[in-house]
This record gives sequence, structure tokens and C-alpha cells, in this order.
Amino acid sequence: MNVCCKAQAGTMQSSDLMVFVEPADTLIIEIESTVLKQFEHLIRQRIEDKLEELGVMQVKVRVSDRGALDYAIDARIEAAIRRAQGEK
Repeated sequence: MNVCCKAQAGTMQSSDLMVFVEPADTLIIEIESTVLKQFEHLIRQRIEDKLEELGVMQVKVRVSDRGALDYAIDARIEAAIRRAQGEK
């Protein structure tokens, strides 16, 4: 699947995250988090796994995390990707 436009999903509330996606030639993941030092590797892996599941490997993903759990990361990534593909 391809990302054709910019999109976003999420909130800046505690235990949530904002996800911004846009088209790119390669996979680029930028993470800003209140728990970056402790959990960056786990957040990054979760994002990569969800993108692979969705079949998207050419996208720029920017995440602003406020301590979101795995299910929230999955949901926000999927919502942003689907919006960027023109789905509602």
C-alpha cells in the first residue's frame, strides 16, 4: 500500500500519541516521547511491526508520544496510514 498524502491521528493527551505520516522514498521514523530514554526501541519496533503488517514501507512517520500503550500505538498508526491512503 502507498501513502499518497499527509495525514494524522491521535491526541496529545496523557497515555496517547499524535502520529503524522507523509509520503517518502524510504521508511523514516522520528520519535519524540516523554519516555524516550527508556522505551524508544520498543516504540520504534511497534511502529515498524504495524507498518509491515499494513504493507507500508515507504513513508515518513513522526510520532509525539505521551506514554501510549501498544494498542494505542497500533490504532493511531493504522488510522493515520488509512487516512493518508484516502480511506475514511
